[in-house]
Amino acid sequence: MSKPGDYDAVRRDIVAQLKKPDYDDGSTGPLFVRLAWHSSGTYDVESDTGGSNGAGMRYEAEGGDPANAGLQHGRTFLEPVKERHPWITYSDLWTLSGVVAIKEMGGPEIPWKPGRTDHVDDSKVPPRGRLPDGAQGADHLRFIFYRMGFNDQEIVALSGGHNLGRGHADRSGFQGPWVNNPTRFSNQFFKLLLNLEWKQTTLANGITQFQYVDPDAEEGDEPLMMLPTDIALREDPKFRPWVEKYAKDKDLFFDHFSKVFAKLIELGIQRDVSGSVVNTDNVKGGYISAPKKSDTPTGPPRKDRSQQARL
Repeated sequence: MSKPGDYDAVRRDIVAQLKKPDYDDGSTGPLFVRLAWHSSGTYDVESDTGGSNGAGMRYEAEGGDPANAGLQHGRTFLEPVKERHPWITYSDLWTLSGVVAIKEMGGPEIPWKPGRTDHVDDSKVPPRGRLPDGAQGADHLRFIFYRMGFNDQEIVALSGGHNLGRGHADRSGFQGPWVNNPTRFSNQFFKLLLNLEWKQTTLANGITQFQYVDPDAEEGDEPLMMLPTDIALREDPKFRPWVEKYAKDKDLFFDHFSKVFAKLIELGIQRDVSGSVVNTDNVKGGYISAPKKSDTPTGPPRKDRSQQARL
């Protein structure tokens, strides 16, 4: 067990949880990035609700949201870290896991500050429906991300996270990886989005996505895929220039992604000049670390075509 505040020790134990030969493409990294994303992306700038404080996914009201299908596995993979460092809050652990995973998978260093507290009940869990639906288009992306306080450039940069991981038919409804190496962070997502011929296809479950079938692929090779929201980035006249810039300039993409991901995991957090969190829950309750949960993953049921979609 580490001393409270020893975040370097927590980082090392997160790294130790990344390699999982029997899970997906052998890494939990993309799942940790999605966990950090979804635990923060519920923020509404107008009402100042949701965001990375609270770790609301511990409760059915948020954890059972079909948009969070599959994240119960990510939370469970982090339970050994929580057990070794019971002083850290889940909201800090989940956001830190995404930052660590991105760096370990070859991505940029992302600024991260601690101090998020864990809510003591589900009374402040935001309503469902605040996370993106991959089956939609550009207008939907702007509706979702503008609500969080992002602009068009930031939407495209954050979408570059699709360079990691894959779709799961029993979670989001989509199936397959976006890139050939889904556990290595790069700007390949943007290059492929622009340069390959993406054909619309309907899966057996009724979900529509876009696929590229390599004519030189060997039997059994899985085709790459893009979501309708990904194609919208290419087709929209204001999104596309940023897709082109990131496809050409990896360093620019890494710089912008680092900034926007740091902004994402700070959504809903208020800090004073010293960096201390001054949200009401933190001031009144202090740094509340919720007790360790079960080592057995529990989460929302399989999603259908009408429900929100992510990885």
